[in-house]
Amino acid sequence: MHTSLVCGACGLEHDIHQPQNLCGQCQKPLLAQYDLAALQGRLTPEVIRQRTERSMWRFWEVLPVERPQDAVSLGEGLTPFLKCQRRGVFEPFRQLFIKDEAFNPTGSFKARGMSAAITRAKALGIRHVALPSAGNAAGAATSYAACAGMRCSIFVPKDTPPANIIECEVGGAEVTLVNGLISDCGQRVRDGKGQFGWFDLSTLKEPFRVEGKKTMGYELAFDLADALGQRDLILPDVVLYPTGGGTGLIGMWKAFDEMERLGWIDSRRPRMVAVQAEGCAPIVKAFRDGVEFAPLFPNASTIASGLRVPVAVGDFLMLRAIRASGGTALTVTDDELRAGVLELAREQGVFACPEAGAVWQAAKQLLASGWLTPDERVVLFNTGTGVKYSHLFPPQGEKA
Repeated sequence: MHTSLVCGACGLEHDIHQPQNLCGQCQKPLLAQYDLAALQGRLTPEVIRQRTERSMWRFWEVLPVERPQDAVSLGEGLTPFLKCQRRGVFEPFRQLFIKDEAFNPTGSFKARGMSAAITRAKALGIRHVALPSAGNAAGAATSYAACAGMRCSIFVPKDTPPANIIECEVGGAEVTLVNGLISDCGQRVRDGKGQFGWFDLSTLKEPFRVEGKKTMGYELAFDLADALGQRDLILPDVVLYPTGGGTGLIGMWKAFDEMERLGWIDSRRPRMVAVQAEGCAPIVKAFRDGVEFAPLFPNASTIASGLRVPVAVGDFLMLRAIRASGGTALTVTDDELRAGVLELAREQGVFACPEAGAVWQAAKQLLASGWLTPDERVVLFNTGTGVKYSHLFPPQGEKA
């Protein structure tokens, strides 16, 4: 169970027993802290390996819950870690892996964050949540709110993938289609907060979605050790992550720090790579400009709905992690990421989301430039199932 909530920018502590959104002083994200010193020697990798819990809640001591049985869980986490077959365009990579988040409940990595956020919201007595979403977070929030017996209000752009809208409506959420971007949806949530009394579950505007996402970082250390046949935990050399709101990147960086403080790993870190679409790249621009915060990206546009986030409240946390790790940030075009989806499906058997198509194309770019080497242990994140984006790949078969 977390012991405090601390602002990621100014360090101000906040009451853990009250619902919290952003820092009351500087309006930046709050991060949960744990008494890791007390867990040292008691919570070990071997303890984790012996547990039979088939979800991310096997790490419950570093998640926002008093007891594991209190978690609002649908079996999220423990997703496949796949070694890529060396064939075709994948042949140059000798140690390329895919962390396949499509196997989560609701079909994306968003299930991890919503499980943690709804768990804590339920413990604090919250009965109605609301959030803006580009698609997958909306579906996950709907399902976990239903599991917890909460009301859920969703605001999504009108051109959100139909599968996501249907998922929310079937799950009983109150869905509003907004003529605009996710930032416009976020304004609708803020406007309605006082009137309707809902709790804002927006990305990094509450402290616990990042806690669920950080379990991807914990799992990576176990996944790679198992893949290499060793007992000691090990992290990849490079992690490529599709970056919209960036909660997963921030969460994994937090997990690496926690694991070191627990004595599980040393100070070595993967180089973190943020991948964005050419038509919506606020983090890439800020990284290249050498600034700490990323201004609103004008006229944001991409077919990868999870990457269409023109401004992110956690921008400075992402940029810190990328720079501290010696990582980088780059873009791909919509045509490239669509081609990446086809290559992953046809040569690896993974029908990935467009965002994963982007990270695969970015990996090829980085190898060609020499930034990556063929022998490095590289992990690509597939953050969701391609089935939800099937409208981007209409049938081409001939009629009988």
